[in-house]
Amino acid sequence: MRAALLRLRRTTGLPVAFGGLLTDGRQQQLRIGELNGAATGALRGLAICAGNGLGGKSMALSRPCAVTDYPAARHISHEYDAAVASEGLRSVVAVPVVVHRRVRGLLYGALRRPLVLGDRVLDAAVAAARDVEQALAVRDEMQQLLARARPPATDDAVGPRDWETVREVHGELRALAPRITDRALREELLAVCARLAPGPRAPASATGEVSLTPRELDVLGCVASGATNAAAAGRLGLRPETVKAYLRSAMRKLGARTRLEAVVAARRAGVLP
Repeated sequence: MRAALLRLRRTTGLPVAFGGLLTDGRQQQLRIGELNGAATGALRGLAICAGNGLGGKSMALSRPCAVTDYPAARHISHEYDAAVASEGLRSVVAVPVVVHRRVRGLLYGALRRPLVLGDRVLDAAVAAARDVEQALAVRDEMQQLLARARPPATDDAVGPRDWETVREVHGELRALAPRITDRALREELLAVCARLAPGPRAPASATGEVSLTPRELDVLGCVASGATNAAAAGRLGLRPETVKAYLRSAMRKLGARTRLEAVVAARRAGVLP
């Protein structure tokens, strides 16, 4: 949300941007949690309910809404006039963040003068909202994958079927990582992937240290799940030739002659579950 608001201000020149994520899906209520360019704290923590004010109307309709002069606007309710007046806002646009047809948040951009907000501003606001939508969709997918597998304490703690689930989830999570534009979220996901790998199954002196690049690990994770080069390329957003090159490089580092040997060696080295 913070990055999206900063982008919105930079691309539009609007002096104020703010927004928040849904806190209660049943009551369709969200709180303004992020402010960018605000002169006061009047908007922070403001609870926006579906149908109320400009943002509430945008939530209820699941589409962008704008007003040229907020205090005088006749087609919105005015529950939040005091906070808006404290910040001195006049022209305001509100854009819903919609993930899987459900409103998950709101982004606002505003001027302190009553001017018509043109298509360029509206398009930029929609683009910023889509950034948040993508981040939320990826986070949802990550959480669903993690719910399917938890890092086992030891090999004896789970059966073969459980390990297959862990390995499948590990590959899907690594394939998901490149789609994440938020650096902190991407690092969080990769840290979870590292936790799913059990660590070396033999002393370092026996296995030798293996230094695989993130992309080599991504490809090996796909191969371990049974994916062909073409399927791995589709999952990772790469060309099949590129996947083949990463695989050859990983095999060379692991001293493997076949795909299967590479997967087995990676698991022994503790870089794959």
